[in-house]
Amino acid sequence: MSENKSKVYWSDLRAPMGDNLLKKLERVILAAGIEKIDFKDKFVAIKMHFGELGNMSYIRPNYAKVVGDIVKRLGGKPYLIDCNTLYTGKRWNSVDHLENARLNGFTYATTGMEVLIGDGLKGNSEVGVHCPENDLCKSPLIGKDIVDSDIIISLSHFKGHEGAGFGGALKNLGMGCGSRKGKEDMHSASQAKVISEKCIGCKKCKTVCNHDAQIYENGKCTIDLNKCVGCGRCVEVCPTHAIEFINNDSNVILNYKIAEYANAVMKNKPTFHISLVMDISPFCDCHGENDTPITPSVGFFASFDPVALDKACADKVNAMPVNDNSMLSEQKAHLEEHHHDYFHTIFPTTEWEACIRRAKELNLGTDDYELVYVK
Repeated sequence: MSENKSKVYWSDLRAPMGDNLLKKLERVILAAGIEKIDFKDKFVAIKMHFGELGNMSYIRPNYAKVVGDIVKRLGGKPYLIDCNTLYTGKRWNSVDHLENARLNGFTYATTGMEVLIGDGLKGNSEVGVHCPENDLCKSPLIGKDIVDSDIIISLSHFKGHEGAGFGGALKNLGMGCGSRKGKEDMHSASQAKVISEKCIGCKKCKTVCNHDAQIYENGKCTIDLNKCVGCGRCVEVCPTHAIEFINNDSNVILNYKIAEYANAVMKNKPTFHISLVMDISPFCDCHGENDTPITPSVGFFASFDPVALDKACADKVNAMPVNDNSMLSEQKAHLEEHHHDYFHTIFPTTEWEACIRRAKELNLGTDDYELVYVK
């Protein structure tokens, strides 16, 4: 076994009599060596996604409590944190975001931790982190309360994503910790256009745009590029696939920027990464719904290396059988042309490998990993 391989610890979701999943998650985290971090009197940001209202595949607060309890036993001061979104919904300002978190079960009573919104009331409490090693984002705009933390723990729900390919540790930290302007920066290569002959004028795109970029004339939509920030929500909701990104490389650039933002978040502080590979929905938890999981659930994963963790989770998912009556099952005929990569199969224009590649270049980790099973 190469000395350069990163260890990724994992366990499946089997829980015999006398055991349970919360205990298994704790064992995986401890086996991965979280106690190597000095938590004594440190402020510990547990970065997670509280789930958009209506979505039911986000991480349950019970699992967050396991992580917080471990940190407290090790002397730290943990809190749950996320940043505001770029699009409309219940998470685009801190008042609604905190209400959303409570409605989805994230309270002090359920988790033993306070919930913070890292970029403030309107998403503009931010810090530009100097990263001369980055190619595209030399000063990523990160939520101030993320930057002010002493330690970062990424607690991710691993699932598909229509822009990034999948969402794991790197996306949870990179995209998830960007302020509103930071998210605009990451999406800046992703402006949209409308194929007029496909547009039916349903105005679904208008309901999800937070920037009033749609113009309707003669029953057809066009996009005002002076207002479009490239978040891609209109692309996702269009029922006739009439909206697409202008730049064919936009998802590659998006993933490069996610890696560079993750670099800024982790800069000069201890980090630890946990991914729950379960309820593997094709779309992000930012949606107010979740589709049938594309494969059966896999298990819990933890590592000090976010690159190895993301690659290990992707490989495990790609080795699972396809769930019937899922988006992936509808695309099974195309598996061969996408080299049996499930994430490319359901979203062919995505390029998740670009994020792994850029993260390796920035020395955030390696995709050469050793899986260690934890009973």
